[in-house]
Amino acid sequence: MWKKLRKQAGGYLFVLPAVIFMLLLIGYPLLYNIILSFQNVDLSNLAGGNREFVGFDNYRTVAEEDVFGISIKNTLIYTVGSVFFQVIIGFCLASFFSMKFKLAGFLRGIMMISWLIPMTVTALLFKFMMGSEEGILNQMLMTFHFIEDPIGWLSSPDIALWSVIIANIWIGIPFNMLLLSTGLSSLPQDVYESASLDGANWWQKLVHITLPLLKPVIMVVLMLGFIYTFKVFDVVYVMTGGGPINSTEVLSTLAFRYSFSDFDFSLGAAVANVLFIILFVISLIYLRMIKKDEAI
Repeated sequence: MWKKLRKQAGGYLFVLPAVIFMLLLIGYPLLYNIILSFQNVDLSNLAGGNREFVGFDNYRTVAEEDVFGISIKNTLIYTVGSVFFQVIIGFCLASFFSMKFKLAGFLRGIMMISWLIPMTVTALLFKFMMGSEEGILNQMLMTFHFIEDPIGWLSSPDIALWSVIIANIWIGIPFNMLLLSTGLSSLPQDVYESASLDGANWWQKLVHITLPLLKPVIMVVLMLGFIYTFKVFDVVYVMTGGGPINSTEVLSTLAFRYSFSDFDFSLGAAVANVLFIILFVISLIYLRMIKKDEAI
């Protein structure tokens, strides 16, 4: 047994740096956040004072707040709305650019530039564009007489969330297009040629060939998009800060507000843990689905 372990020691040494990295940069903050959520920590005892153990009191306090339910609802609407349109538009663009015509590669590369812009910069651009008085969007709509008065894209509680969703859809389209375009290019062309000989039209090829063969790629895109969007912080915080009147408050901005505006670090940790648990469960469901598909 010792001889076998000695032979394998070299292999374990190669992965040791990665294990230490994971434990320090992911495991420790995660464990500390869990411990923090079961204590009563604010500015007075953050630097090592008496930290009272309060059990699940922080979770109960958070759950009783109206803004917590609002933030969960907003997070779900924001995630589902963003991912749905990102995938649909990304698939349409991927299908369009998969056709062979001049400048297809160039145009696809131009579209990827928007994905390379830092998220906060893009959020600031949309914030300026959607300004009530000076925003270019309202100016254009009023110039062409589509509206008479400026629309409060980010100041009206009824439409602020959808304005942020529009910005996030624009940000995520290139990434979805890239993944789906890669999946489309890997589909076997002989299947399409056989379908054409049998008289299949474009819609029949899409429904019976493209979508079934592209299902694993679509599932990956949906899962990555859901996880990435569900934990959104920068776009919402830069554009609205969670307002007006909590209309764009999501779980991540709520955790930030508890921790760094109210300085109640335990409540912030509790909200962050709820966010983590939801994403962890969704990831497990996804892994189970993949395992089933591989077993078939």
